[in-house]
Amino acid sequence: MSNNIFNNAKKLGFGLMRLPSRSNKDGDINIELCKKMVDCFMEQGFTYFDTALMYCGEKSESAAKEILVGRYPRDKFTLTTKLHSAYIHSESDCEKVFNGQLEHTGAGYFDYYLVHDVNIHSLDTYDKLKVFDFVMQKKSEGLVRHVGFSFHDCPELLDKVLTEHPEMEFVQIQLNYLDYNNPGVRSKACYDVCVKHNKPIIIMEPVKGGTLVNVGEEIETMFKKYNPKASIASWAIRFAASHPGVEMVLSGMSNMEQIEDNTSYMKDFHPLNDEEKSIIRKAVKILSDSNAIPCTGCSYCTGGCPQKIAIPKYFALYNADLKQDPNGTAGWTIQLEYYANFTKSFGKASDCISCGQCEEICPQHLAIIEHLKDVSVRFER
Repeated sequence: MSNNIFNNAKKLGFGLMRLPSRSNKDGDINIELCKKMVDCFMEQGFTYFDTALMYCGEKSESAAKEILVGRYPRDKFTLTTKLHSAYIHSESDCEKVFNGQLEHTGAGYFDYYLVHDVNIHSLDTYDKLKVFDFVMQKKSEGLVRHVGFSFHDCPELLDKVLTEHPEMEFVQIQLNYLDYNNPGVRSKACYDVCVKHNKPIIIMEPVKGGTLVNVGEEIETMFKKYNPKASIASWAIRFAASHPGVEMVLSGMSNMEQIEDNTSYMKDFHPLNDEEKSIIRKAVKILSDSNAIPCTGCSYCTGGCPQKIAIPKYFALYNADLKQDPNGTAGWTIQLEYYANFTKSFGKASDCISCGQCEEICPQHLAIIEHLKDVSVRFER
């Protein structure tokens, strides 16, 4: 696989999906802190930034203009954004959304442009509205340098899409050590399809929305025993980056500490050795035996929820509560208090009407309705 379209860039990309906030209000981005984070990232020789219209309460693209585009020469960084099916209902909508993205970012052009979240449901929209043709048109106009798509579905569908659209130059897939052989996500099988089609690969969710940072004491001890200086996150990001054909690994960094840590070991990247791979296999066994909900916190599920349920927030609290109080006998935990606070602004888990829109859009194919029942039982005592 050729790295030409990525210009041999360092393999860590700054995902502008979980930017630090000044408050609990979605989209209230801490611009000044983000500027410092961008500066630190760029100073270490990293250049790849990833945004999308729906990120950070639809404020991520405009934030990119403030923290990056308006502060650095255009040839010193690469900017990626995406076209999602949720925003287009006619062919003319594609042009409207794209022009809006150019305006939001002030970028003039996009180095990489993705058909966003290709899956069995969205593909019908993309085919009907000729979206693959549209992104190729933007490339021919010079407004996009390289075109690809992000994917959240089975390897069989990925193979079909790549067979029907060989013009796509790269693929963005989810790959992390927990999902690698997960029968629901099938990360390795999707990776193998990309290799088969000789497509450069971008990795998203390498730490699975923070799940592989908060791995528990047993795994943390195991990691630290081997390398006391390495962060827990580094194991997950290096796992993803160690795969042949992977040209970029995205990290949705939300504070300066994450920037400093991730750039420290990705600046001069070294793939995992055999002993490190063996340790990760042991970690997977430990994690797979837990009952945590494997939610990445992408929030795709929340936009169309008629009950305004804060699904990812509740799942994160549930996972944390299971680790703190496995048997549910503590009576009070900080997670229980947080849940009560959230329900003042959002619907409760028990408010779910089982409409199923969340499960249809969930990239992880989670049984969200059933999981919400578990959340309700645990927190609505």
